[in-house]
Amino acid sequence: MLTDSERVRAITDRVYPLIVDQATLPYVVYRRAALETQATKTPSSADTALVEVVCYASTYAGSVALAEAVRAALDHQQAQEGDLRVRSCILTDAEELYDSDAYGNLLTFAVRA
Repeated sequence: MLTDSERVRAITDRVYPLIVDQATLPYVVYRRAALETQATKTPSSADTALVEVVCYASTYAGSVALAEAVRAALDHQQAQEGDLRVRSCILTDAEELYDSDAYGNLLTFAVRA
């Protein structure tokens, strides 16, 4: 969903899972921070994952612009790709970061499958 967003691609095409050893700013890193499974009456379960998305840029304004683009791409969205279905994706928390030479915005989404 992030790489399909024209607004995100206008800022960066660098989107990485988990960690980045070396990357050129700006870039986005994402990871699953938690998974909650709820039993249902059917053989499948209802899963909700907390997904953290960190937007890094060389300036504060750049990190905010990238975070807003990511939020626009993901918040209140639904999607399906093959067997993977996202029923909802809701922004639940946000915080600002500074790491070495980069400004960051950490966005946390509750993603319901």
